[in-house]
Amino acid sequence: MITILGVDLPIVQAPMAGVSTPALAAAVSNAGGLGSLGIGASTAAQARQAIAETRALTDKPFNVNVFCHEPARREEKREAGWLKHLAPLFSEFGVDAPTGLDEIYKTFLTDEEAFRMLLDERPAIVSFHFGLPAPDKIAAFREAGIRMLATATNPVEAGAIEAAGIDGIVAQGIEAGGHRGMFDPDAVDEKLSASVLVRLLVTKTSLPVIAAGGIMDGAGIRAALDLGAVAAQLGTAFVLCPESAANAGYRENLKSKRADVTRLTPVLSGRPARGIVNRFITYCEAAGSPAPAAYPVAYDAAKQLNAAAAKQGNNEFAAQWAGQGAALARELPAARLVETLVMELQAAGGSTQPFVRADKAFSSEADTALREENALNQ
Repeated sequence: MITILGVDLPIVQAPMAGVSTPALAAAVSNAGGLGSLGIGASTAAQARQAIAETRALTDKPFNVNVFCHEPARREEKREAGWLKHLAPLFSEFGVDAPTGLDEIYKTFLTDEEAFRMLLDERPAIVSFHFGLPAPDKIAAFREAGIRMLATATNPVEAGAIEAAGIDGIVAQGIEAGGHRGMFDPDAVDEKLSASVLVRLLVTKTSLPVIAAGGIMDGAGIRAALDLGAVAAQLGTAFVLCPESAANAGYRENLKSKRADVTRLTPVLSGRPARGIVNRFITYCEAAGSPAPAAYPVAYDAAKQLNAAAAKQGNNEFAAQWAGQGAALARELPAARLVETLVMELQAAGGSTQPFVRADKAFSSEADTALREENALNQ
């Protein structure tokens, strides 16, 4: 068993808010991996319902992911400039650009209702993206017996995660689809690959590391384990599963040559996120374009524009998140995909599980020695 995850297989289905569903999470967990729900875009009531639906489908552990971004810095001039820039696109579909924008996603940092809901529901694992909640919330989760994971994109963030008493780190490489989990989106981003980041973190921290970014098949999982990760997190690989909430346009593009080209951009939501390039991205990244409104305020504009376009059968303004390995996506039921990943992992060499200790999961004795040497040198 992968100690930190409480599952048999070193496979984690990424939370993917807006795409993950109870059916998807349960199917992955029932197959031996760790299924996940992304509730960052949900109300507390909606999240509670999703957890209940997942529990009705599985008695296995699953992960519930929340967004820990700082509240948006509202800048009236910047938001007005962004709406002015988008106005011609709204006009194409016969609607006026909105006169104002809302902060559509409430950060978990200030969402007491969501916090209390999670304490009531006590999922096996809660994971944090974009940062960390306050120490008292972390202590409360620990007291409730909830294990915790948090995303890091660099060693500094990983150090903060370890210092906060979190149980494990999701090492998100630059290849990953969806939102980059940077604590501070304005900070300089070294844009570390998943392979480099995993090696840095398994030698510089004492926590189990889960590799994320561009991993689409068993060979990719094997590579992550060989680098020292205890498991691999796959997101784009699960989007084409019938259990996901991806719509027809999203699925069509992911199965086409368009999946060959993804881009990390802040224009859709206000935070860097990687998705399939479409007209919205090319328009908003054209020379002379203003900076987008802050996250998640900019997302409000993008979603309203996409809604207007979609009514006319146009999917060129949707956020279709995908990692750099998107062209390797396969259209399989989730349980069958997990089974296929395991067969590929076995074919790539070695067991389906990394070395595990009772107290902490480490990839190998060699990595343990490296951690000990690093601790002595600090």
